[in-house]
Amino acid sequence: MRYPPEPWHLRGACWATAWLVDADAVPGAVRPLSVRGRTVVVTVFVDYQPGGVLTYRELAAVVPVRRGVSITSIWVDSPASRDGGRELWDIPKRLARFDLTPAPPFAALAHDDHHTIATARLDKASRWWLPVAARAAVRQPKRTPLAVRGRVAPARLSWSFDGPLAWLDGARPLFGLAVTRMRLRFGPERVA
Repeated sequence: MRYPPEPWHLRGACWATAWLVDADAVPGAVRPLSVRGRTVVVTVFVDYQPGGVLTYRELAAVVPVRRGVSITSIWVDSPASRDGGRELWDIPKRLARFDLTPAPPFAALAHDDHHTIATARLDKASRWWLPVAARAAVRQPKRTPLAVRGRVAPARLSWSFDGPLAWLDGARPLFGLAVTRMRLRFGPERVA
């Protein structure tokens, strides 16, 4: 098999910012939840590290939908992650190249053959970390459960977007988070 069977157990760190945008600006057929024509989009750089079933880097844009979230755009630097995401869960993963420095100060760049897709850097993070655990469902439209836990701190990140994420350029940031010691389970648990 070119990729691991589900569920995927992954470890790593991520850096995310939530943005307030016009719901009509969200590309594709996704109908995000909105209030007065506005919705939240979360952009995230993830560094999946050794200790999980795969190691790779990822950039994604996610919106809330009825009973879960939907991934509007996603890039990875692993063919196994791309193929598994598409075939197991209908997630439209594409390949990109990443320059990512996880250690302070965090900085990341994702690009394909034609564009710099996004850049991000950590401007400031709280010194206070809180343990967190959460569950959600990704709908693509297939429903896929996920569970995540780690240490979370408020963070301020500077982002720039181009190419396929240019629709986010100029969006208003709501808040940012840095997550370390992240453990993620993506996909349903296997029943013995």
